[in-house]
Amino acid sequence: MSIEKVRAYLKDMNCPKEVLEFDTSSATVELAAEAAGVIPARISKTLCLMSKEGPIVISVAGDAKIDNRKFKDTFGLKAKMLSPDETLEATGHAVGGVCPFALPEGTRAFADVSMKRFDTVFPAAGSSNSAVELTCDELFHYGKCEAWVDICKGWEEE
Repeated sequence: MSIEKVRAYLKDMNCPKEVLEFDTSSATVELAAEAAGVIPARISKTLCLMSKEGPIVISVAGDAKIDNRKFKDTFGLKAKMLSPDETLEATGHAVGGVCPFALPEGTRAFADVSMKRFDTVFPAAGSSNSAVELTCDELFHYGKCEAWVDICKGWEEE
């Protein structure tokens, strides 16, 4: 089970944070926010896309949307979300539980600056009813992210 893989992975990474398991679904930003008792923007959704080098995941704030121009400027191609089957193959996690943890070799991880306005965020933990509360730096570290990127819109405060 994917959540058990994530628990073992985080333990191996010496992450002291507990994986939260909810009685209800946390498969969408809204459901996850309700389950965790936080605003939707603090849910870190992990998007799975294709890059020139292969699949990538990008953790972004719950209220952020991909800005196609920014994505193309950063990765050199148009943003293309992977299908649910492709996402499962690329991450080992089903849609609703996708996270930057315990990824198969060859899947690269990034973090979007849209999350940096929060002290902590809540990425999924491998299942559609789990999360883990992390600081942005912890998410970057435990997710083995390669870089902070700026590929989103819709979240900036005017």
